[in-house]
Amino acid sequence: MAADNPLGDRLDDDDYPAYTMGRAAEMLGTTPGFLRAIGEARLITPLRSEGGHRRYSRYQLRIAARARELVDRGTPIEAACRIVILEDQLEEAQRINAEYRRAANPASDSSGTGSGPASGPDSS
Repeated sequence: MAADNPLGDRLDDDDYPAYTMGRAAEMLGTTPGFLRAIGEARLITPLRSEGGHRRYSRYQLRIAARARELVDRGTPIEAACRIVILEDQLEEAQRINAEYRRAANPASDSSGTGSGPASGPDSS
């Protein structure tokens, strides 16, 4: 029966726009105006419901929460948004670099050799 339940898939999807502006603001402990401001700064772009209402995903709420942390520490909202964008880009670049390293050195990942102490017939 789980295969017939597309709602279950959406509830696990970080990108599914499940939260209204009011609920998102409540969860973040901020105002709808803050969410509009970070949208205007192009930090996040909420999807729109058929009625035109903004809808936010869990991923977007995490991004908004990070921006709010910076703003609460005194960072101007435009600067906070730019910082969060750069942090997100850096994280993605680091993930891609790690994938490239794994692809370039598949033997070191699966053999268990590499940085550990030597073992075998020559290590006594």
